[in-house]
Amino acid sequence: MLPAIPPGTRSVTGVAHDLLAALDGRSALGAPARSVVLVVIDGLGAIQLRAHAGHARTLAGAMAKKDVISTVFPSTTAAALTSLLTGADPGRHGLVGYAVRDPATGTVVNQLSGWESAGVDGSAWQAEPTVFERARAAGRPAFAVGLPEYAHSGFSAATLRGAEFRGGRSAVERVALALALAEENDGALVYCYLPEADKAGHRHGVDSGAWVAALEDLDAALTVRIPDGVGVLVTADHGMVDVPVHRHLVIDERSPLQRGVALIAGEPRMLHVYLDDPADVLQVAEEWIRGTEGAADVLTRDQATAGGLYGPEVTPEAASRIGDLVVPARGQWALYDGAAEDQRSQGMIGQHGALTPEELRVPLLRLGAFAR
Repeated sequence: MLPAIPPGTRSVTGVAHDLLAALDGRSALGAPARSVVLVVIDGLGAIQLRAHAGHARTLAGAMAKKDVISTVFPSTTAAALTSLLTGADPGRHGLVGYAVRDPATGTVVNQLSGWESAGVDGSAWQAEPTVFERARAAGRPAFAVGLPEYAHSGFSAATLRGAEFRGGRSAVERVALALALAEENDGALVYCYLPEADKAGHRHGVDSGAWVAALEDLDAALTVRIPDGVGVLVTADHGMVDVPVHRHLVIDERSPLQRGVALIAGEPRMLHVYLDDPADVLQVAEEWIRGTEGAADVLTRDQATAGGLYGPEVTPEAASRIGDLVVPARGQWALYDGAAEDQRSQGMIGQHGALTPEELRVPLLRLGAFAR
């Protein structure tokens, strides 16, 4: 059986639509809102939130049994945030992984932080209209609140078009700024990005004291008075799993899995494998199935797209960026290209990108005017 996101699952792709509908008084979120705020806590899966509910009483207290949705595949920030902010699956918006090969140049594009070094224009690479552009077209103010260094990044050009960017250093500052913008600008759509949990999880793991401390700080930042009439949605782009060192599968230069491979991209929980000769894909896929020994699922590009992993529609541009092989890790495994120059990712404990419930399931919490 091919891996898949469970059918019928509510998706992060519906969040932008719900927010705009709420401003028009026709949303299923409940009471109409005079302004709306979307808070994204990077890396906070629903399973992790429930497991640490005692450290996040505001967030956990707002979480009913059904307040869970699914992120997209790959369950990684570049793909998922773009889906949140466009309402489109990766097969349409084209950010189909953390790092992918640019078919025009053959170079790898890190779709979070490598746009400038790869010479790629984010606004051209990702052409779907953003929720901010749709808000502006309807005559509504639109703002994005994040770390100051993100203001002019290529990823921001791809995902935040149409928003007026405001920077804040701490989570407390960013949340307060987002709520103030919503209160001062009737009809506004405000996005607030909180990356602290994701950073702590990568470095220390989601069961670490550092991750719990980050969660407590984020929960405290949201334990504030929400202005009257302002609806707040809190969600995430993905969850995480902790990967122990004995579950690292390193594909070094001597590995038979390197035969016929031109380039390995993606990330350790979800590899894109590009071949010297795409005509050899079935033969190389069989080699990878044997070589990964159950640590991963191995799919051809056609299998992955036909199976709907990237959404019901995959544009030619998006398909051209997907590897000849798509290799999501199973369980708590991570796969590393031992021939790569940069091996820093082997130091990460918390990881994501694959199809486990821990990575796919994220909370969707209602606060303020949206509270039940």
